[in-house]
Amino acid sequence: MPSQFFGLNIAASGLRAANAALLATGNNIANTTTDGYSRQKVQQEASDVLRVFTKYGCAGAGVDTLAIERVRDVFYDERYRTNETALGKYEQRDYYNDLIERYFQDDVGAGFNSLFTRMQADLQGFLTNKTDDAKTNYIGSVRSLTEYFNNTADNLKQLQQTANDEIKLVCDNINTIASKIVILNQQINTIELTGANANDLRDKRDLLLDELSGYVAVEAKETKVEDASDPGRDTGLTRFTIHIAGGDLLVDDTSYRQLVCIAREPDQRVNQNDVDGLYTVKWVSSNYKEGSEKYLGTFDLGNRLMGGKLQGLVDIRDGNNSQYFHGKAEGFEMDGTVPKEYDGLWKLTISADSIPAYMKDMNKCSVADESEITVGSRTYQYKEWTFNADGSYSFFVEPPAGVGDQNVLLSEGSTRADVSIGRAINYQGIPYYMSQMNEWIRCYASAANEVVMSGYTAESEDPVMLLTGAKLLDSGAQYSYDELTSSNKKYQYLNASNFQVNDILLSDATRLATKSDKAEGNEQTGTAQALYDMSAQTTIFRNAKAGEFLSKVQADISMNKNNSATMLATYESLELTIDNQRLSVSGVDKDEEALALVQYQNAYTLSAKMIQTLTEIYDRLMQTGV
Repeated sequence: MPSQFFGLNIAASGLRAANAALLATGNNIANTTTDGYSRQKVQQEASDVLRVFTKYGCAGAGVDTLAIERVRDVFYDERYRTNETALGKYEQRDYYNDLIERYFQDDVGAGFNSLFTRMQADLQGFLTNKTDDAKTNYIGSVRSLTEYFNNTADNLKQLQQTANDEIKLVCDNINTIASKIVILNQQINTIELTGANANDLRDKRDLLLDELSGYVAVEAKETKVEDASDPGRDTGLTRFTIHIAGGDLLVDDTSYRQLVCIAREPDQRVNQNDVDGLYTVKWVSSNYKEGSEKYLGTFDLGNRLMGGKLQGLVDIRDGNNSQYFHGKAEGFEMDGTVPKEYDGLWKLTISADSIPAYMKDMNKCSVADESEITVGSRTYQYKEWTFNADGSYSFFVEPPAGVGDQNVLLSEGSTRADVSIGRAINYQGIPYYMSQMNEWIRCYASAANEVVMSGYTAESEDPVMLLTGAKLLDSGAQYSYDELTSSNKKYQYLNASNFQVNDILLSDATRLATKSDKAEGNEQTGTAQALYDMSAQTTIFRNAKAGEFLSKVQADISMNKNNSATMLATYESLELTIDNQRLSVSGVDKDEEALALVQYQNAYTLSAKMIQTLTEIYDRLMQTGV
């Protein structure tokens, strides 16, 4: 039979349960507007019944307050973070696409269409007036067109530098979040080892995971730690791991790795027009010291599972529409077979049948003069390259110092190992738009020079070419016509940054070839007419006429901008929907908490009343001596 004071124990357990529920409700109300806070709820169950030897057999023993737990749905967390990863990517794409679109806008008087139309009009003016002033006007308008490409290239390079700087900022933020999560893991395990729940700390960790998912794709996993000597026993400890970018380990419970950005040297450019100092990203330990070069591996920026803002930035900075140099090694030449200017270098040939067709068109080629080339699984430095008449490429590579490493390179070079410079980034980013400008410049310069070099000046002097490029941007030297036509590289030397009008014509417009026959009179304009017709009628770029360059590029920009804007709006809408679904489970509702407050207050009052009632009963019993 239960003790006479058994009822007091039951009432006391009710008081404790109601008090715990009131405190949890008060905490919920206090954190109604706290970011990342999860509603907390008291978990309770009926106490084990007391067996009594009566007809009814057992007597209830009150209530046990087991724990205060978070109300959270892991499914909604995962959906939210997956959406944040996609949202972060399209936010970056949309922002930079908007800027690119502005750079290619056809501003009145300063855009491509305006400048090209003016150039044609000035050439038509010369055909009509046949004066030296008209020639000067035409040369001036051609110069304005070259400067348009120079300025646009500068703007795109600045944009590439900005995206590059943001990549470092994102990596730094990822590192900071990882370090904070490791500290929280330690604190959570310390608290939960005692059997308590570290609810608020878990909320902070989940909030950091939400933030991290905006930067890169995240996969978090928590597993219980069992006692090795007693398998199956719950120790209260857990192991929390985070993988990013589809599988790379970032956090392993109380340890983490960092992403460090290493600036490339000028001779490590991937694309011909890349700015100096673009970052490669390396994995390092948490105690890494800058400059130590103790790397754990390379973080693959070409990984399409990367996601988040980091992928959006890489797409803009490195996006080449999957057009990059790759092929198969055909073998090496060395020692006496290599030209003297490349003494000490090995000549690596890439077979023509393995090179993509677009790389055999020098107007589309974007290979840097010197950079790094990957042969098999290793990367080497090359100092120069040539495009051969049979469609193959030759690279003059610095051989490794060790004999063993040299043998590896020789072996890979003779077994048709894969060779590449950079990687395929399947997006139309800044390198893509630079290559589009370069292609138009090379095609148009080649066609224009071919026309003018077939004619003569009004005074029957030999012609000079119209369009060329600066050999070095900080010097006055320009490429000669022979340099642009005698080698297999041809006009590959020209690009949007160094595109120029021949200095000879800038200083003396009368040197422009205008007539087609040396014996003709100075009023003849056959060459000038052919130049006008070529610009107006000849297919130059992407199966279009020269003046249609901007419409082709703007079509690409518009497609990318519309796509990023549409996807951004979609994922922003999904973010709101999923967050509302998540808040419906874990968020604090003031009305619900107010109702719960009354409910638990009544429960507390009734338990207190029960104690008061039992106290009066016991007092009366004692007075009667029962």
